[in-house]
Amino acid sequence: MKRITIIVVSEKGRDLAEKISFHYEDVTISRLPDLKKAFYDSDAIVFIGALGICVRSIAPLIQDKHTDPAIVCIDSTGKQVISVLSGHVGGANELTVALARLLSAEPVITTQSDNTGLWALDILPERYGWSPVLLHKGESSPVAAEHVNRLMNHAISLFVNQKPTALLLECSAEGCDFLTETKPSHVDLYTDAASIPADKYELIIAVTPWMHTYPALCLQYIPKVLHVGMGCKREMEADVQLLKNQIFTSLQEHHLSAQAICSLDSVDIKENEKALVLLADSLHIPFNTYSTAELSGINVPNPSAIVESNIGIPSVSEASAIKAAGGGTLILPKQIYHDGDIQFTWAVALDNGTARREGHIEIVGAGPGDPELVSVRGKHFLQQADLILYAGSLVPKELTYYAKPGAVVRSSADMNLEEQFALMKSFYEKGKLVVRLHTGDPCLYGAIQEQMNYFDQYGMDYHITPGISAFQAAAAELKSEFTVPEKVQTIILTRGEGRTPVPEKEQLHKLAASQSTMCIYLSASIADKVEQELLQHYAPETPVAVCYKLTWKEQRIFRGELKNLAQVVRENHLTLTTLLVVGEAIGHREGLSRLYADEFKHLFRK
Repeated sequence: MKRITIIVVSEKGRDLAEKISFHYEDVTISRLPDLKKAFYDSDAIVFIGALGICVRSIAPLIQDKHTDPAIVCIDSTGKQVISVLSGHVGGANELTVALARLLSAEPVITTQSDNTGLWALDILPERYGWSPVLLHKGESSPVAAEHVNRLMNHAISLFVNQKPTALLLECSAEGCDFLTETKPSHVDLYTDAASIPADKYELIIAVTPWMHTYPALCLQYIPKVLHVGMGCKREMEADVQLLKNQIFTSLQEHHLSAQAICSLDSVDIKENEKALVLLADSLHIPFNTYSTAELSGINVPNPSAIVESNIGIPSVSEASAIKAAGGGTLILPKQIYHDGDIQFTWAVALDNGTARREGHIEIVGAGPGDPELVSVRGKHFLQQADLILYAGSLVPKELTYYAKPGAVVRSSADMNLEEQFALMKSFYEKGKLVVRLHTGDPCLYGAIQEQMNYFDQYGMDYHITPGISAFQAAAAELKSEFTVPEKVQTIILTRGEGRTPVPEKEQLHKLAASQSTMCIYLSASIADKVEQELLQHYAPETPVAVCYKLTWKEQRIFRGELKNLAQVVRENHLTLTTLLVVGEAIGHREGLSRLYADEFKHLFRK
């Protein structure tokens, strides 16, 4: 709510008014004589007093649910919060619930769809930016304007009375996940219009930019998911209506709705092209332009030699549509209009991520701890994920703050492998993106093999995004190069033998014979044993670094010598998320890489 006016009937309700105003930004506290002005100036009115007084006071002012403010009534004791007017469209129901939570009161909502947990079909378009259209059974053209209200009410009646309903989702636009996750029992989900049975449903609810002939009354929501790329002759004197007619006709021929257009796009030399600027204005959409550098690398099905020779790139219309769609699918290839001096092309791409997809699981390496050390690819997956399942206390919770609104974020600390898989599978089967977030690089002690066995067994699509490992973070924090010319050329990543055995040939005292830089994971709890084994081959004065929670806010690093390794670990009470680094390379500054020798200088010349 933007502007809220609280009408206080008596001084008894002023304390409630003050409490409410503390939690909202634009709030005015007024008395009953100010009601009429507040009715026309406010987005919502909170009436504190008897419901009868509230109803009689607002009755002469009520006009239309689409323009009237939300009216909520609270009794002076703050025990009940009642949605009175504009429950759906005005947001009174939503405000009622919020105020009831704030006051620990009982919300009173009489709207049937809200009380039965059903969707409010008449406010979904405004919430998600969809354009609603109604289609008669067997017709693909929207109903006439004079019949819209009657048929909308009929559609809502069918839905709230739980008549058999089909839900068609042909794209994954914003809001589709909500419909999928809150689907009532009398609604069946389809992703293909042709698969909806002819005589099974009385109502169809569709979210799609495509126009179909449906076997029942259809309430279709058209999401803004189409990007139109255009190229044209320089300073083209074309009528905007001509441009619109050509674009709309081509969309109609491909059974696409013009109401789904969300942007007009072109190359930057067309930034001030009058015809395109006016076209975007007439469609009430943004006009975006891109440099030739941004468009040059985009693969298009219909490159143009003429465009290539004129501006140095193979495409404008197709390339700009794909670019604006974030790499989305080109669903209407280049179309051409040529009549004398009026020449233009256009193409249409579907916004990336809105095409219906199967589920996917991305195993992401979180890096050593600092949220900024996750890879760019990993961050993108975290921002897009529907479920983030992260490895408990091993991964800083700050990394999960990249999650989008509505994403499910869950720690796996209290879950066994079967429970983790069941949760991931439940999202996967709904076509969702799952991120399994592991510390460091998941391929190093990430315990992902068992999970991948499940994924392979069920034929699930998955991939691994690598991460920065703790040994790399240790080298950075220690300001060390773990390989030293002519001294140390090998780094060993390993762990000591505790409760989990290691192969006999990989025991620490055998690996230590190489005198390599050794990075030992998961072994702080057996530091005494580690020290004893390494002393069989390393000198007691060999540098060591005990690294606790590398790059975390709690990071601590202790330097010393191998002979004191166990003492350092013990005195500082270090256990989990501790990496032990051993070797002469720690802090080493002597020696010169041969890459700087004269014989290799040619490698650095341009």
